[in-house]
Amino acid sequence: MFEDHEIISTIEMVKNEHLDVRAVTLGINLFDCISHDLDTFRHNIRKKITGHAGALKSVCDAVGDKYGIQVVNKRISISPIALVGAAFSADQMVEIAHELNEIATAVDIDFIGGFSALVEKGMATGDTALINALPRALAETQRVCASVNVATTKAGINMDAVLQMARAIKQAAELTADQDGLACAKLCVFANIPEDMPFMAGAYLGVGVADAVINVGVSGPGVVKRAIERNLENGPMTLGNIAEVIKRTACKVTRVGELIGREVARELDVRFGVVDLSLAPTPTVGDSIGEIFQALGLSHIGVPGSTAALAMLNDAVKKGGAFASSHVGGLSGAFIPVSEDLNIAQAAHQGFLSLEKLEAMTSVCSVGLDMVPVPGDITEECLAGMIADEMAIGMINAKTTATRIIPVPGKKAGDSVYFGGLLGEAKIMAVPHMADASLFVHHGGRIPAPIHSLKN
Repeated sequence: MFEDHEIISTIEMVKNEHLDVRAVTLGINLFDCISHDLDTFRHNIRKKITGHAGALKSVCDAVGDKYGIQVVNKRISISPIALVGAAFSADQMVEIAHELNEIATAVDIDFIGGFSALVEKGMATGDTALINALPRALAETQRVCASVNVATTKAGINMDAVLQMARAIKQAAELTADQDGLACAKLCVFANIPEDMPFMAGAYLGVGVADAVINVGVSGPGVVKRAIERNLENGPMTLGNIAEVIKRTACKVTRVGELIGREVARELDVRFGVVDLSLAPTPTVGDSIGEIFQALGLSHIGVPGSTAALAMLNDAVKKGGAFASSHVGGLSGAFIPVSEDLNIAQAAHQGFLSLEKLEAMTSVCSVGLDMVPVPGDITEECLAGMIADEMAIGMINAKTTATRIIPVPGKKAGDSVYFGGLLGEAKIMAVPHMADASLFVHHGGRIPAPIHSLKN
């Protein structure tokens, strides 16, 4: 049972501490739209998506106004296009991406995710076509997001796919060189991707899920930071007590997210899916994951102690969220995206946060090397090595990890990049030994699954 002061603190969260619902995502199953004829397929997916999502934005706005809690992003996730569009070539996949972009514009949502493939154990015809289409599909559209799962704890790491994704990322960056490689900001490479998550760029609707479902992603770094500061103002606290504060705060944030999500689902007459507990920052001052580290007593994110602090934060958020909702899913952790978090971007620029430390921290959090701008002349082999390292962390630890790396054409470490909106801005991070040629990633094949994958 919450006490009076905790109810008042929840009102403070809404009024002064950037509490909002970061994303309401409508998942739509497209398997009943499959056709071998491209025009028929395009007609089918347009009819189905607009039928379900036509009122998504207006309903989210109305529910947000009713409770005074903004729904920042309205999004759609769909069945993986590599599966439902397996009959089509790479050029036809690009046409599908254009169709999805037009649909997203027509229903006025921010992003549509699901231009995706699952290739951890090998690539089928549709998977290869989709990966080959990625550079153009992302460069020629504005609202289409893509993800490719190349590793799982059960299957190991598909190193052929890792190298192909490195090439696709480089090509996508070159095609959007006039926008600092912006296309890569809409592309995630995953290990152990969840099936139902509202956060882009990786969102897609998996199999085994209802025909249409509403998922919610909460936010709240500013809320957690202020809760820690408020309690420390009353005197010293042990880390165990601070973890308890974070846990109770996460519980309240999750309740808010589920309240909004269930009402949106009811208004749209679709099922409610899950709440993703991820603490996702914005480039706004006062709404930063990095500032939570400072509230905990660290001078900057990235200094010694940061990994331990992140582990405690992540665990407390999960425990609080799990108490608040019986339907938790997605990534459900703390994001540490470089450009999307003003404090993290500054710590990286000032040298407190290196790429190596960032990688170490991803072993205890969601999701991975996220929104990391790197020099444009990075080799495909180096990029593939970075992706493989991050996939290995996910595979061995049976957790989700991902990379969203942006090689910025024509720019070097220390130069500025600006992606706009929630994607933020940052200085390009240095990549040690970037020019070293690596034969490792050219061996190809699949890195075998770890021994603990044999659990059954």
